[in-house]
Amino acid sequence: MATPSEILLAPETRPAFVRDCDKLIEDEVASKRGVSGLAIKAGFKTVRAFKPGIVPDVVDLLLPEFVAELEPFYADFSEKGGGDFAGHCVTHGGRIAEALLSITDRRADKSKHRTLVKAYKKLRPKAHEQVVAAMPRVGALLVRYGL
Repeated sequence: MATPSEILLAPETRPAFVRDCDKLIEDEVASKRGVSGLAIKAGFKTVRAFKPGIVPDVVDLLLPEFVAELEPFYADFSEKGGGDFAGHCVTHGGRIAEALLSITDRRADKSKHRTLVKAYKKLRPKAHEQVVAAMPRVGALLVRYGL
């Protein structure tokens, strides 16, 4: 059975996966409602206005780190006999969210892009909840790519 790294970082797969991640993020943001949804949409708009194409660029840049954080969850899933990895992502969404957000937190702490860091820090308190809410889409996307 191939690992997430072997699948998602393969040169023939990575560009399409990055595009699909960008679309997933866009869809997640668009689905947000209420006051917190307005804040998320405003933050996302700020980020996109700062540099068009930044989201897929950042996804591509961070993908090896994200995949490395995903590997233990996939190994655990495989050791337990496999099955529905999308469901596994939902079940372990809180832990997966923290693992992924630890990467963006470290990057934000080191970034010199004050505008982006300000937008990130404004959204970060709700980020865990939002990433967990995205797990059904994230899991479905990973399954579509063979995990």
